[in-house]
Amino acid sequence: MLFDAMHHVAIIVSDYQRAKEFYVEKLGFPVLRERFREDRGDWKLDLRFGDGALEIFSIPGAPPRPSYPEARGLRHLAFRVSDVEQAVKQLEEKGIECEPIRWDPYTQRKMTFFHDPDGLPLELHE
Repeated sequence: MLFDAMHHVAIIVSDYQRAKEFYVEKLGFPVLRERFREDRGDWKLDLRFGDGALEIFSIPGAPPRPSYPEARGLRHLAFRVSDVEQAVKQLEEKGIECEPIRWDPYTQRKMTFFHDPDGLPLELHE
């Protein structure tokens, strides 16, 4: 295979501070780098995500992402967890609502969805 692993995933958010609180304080992603890019007028926050990174950008004037009906492009981000029930409990203790846990007929594993502050679908998958 040509590719070894995922290097990073980039997300554009509408509110930098709200997104930082969600991804860092609530979800617990460690900060690798954070900087204001003066030449672009935006913030870039790099978070450790496994062996790669989750890049958070706050770009003034970026249009909203359509979620429903689903549009072409990135559908959702999925995070592997060892125990979906425990992960849901931890998220709900932080005020993050999750959909009911269901069984994935393809992987034969438990899964559920929740959303970031901009409505981006995020999945938990055992």
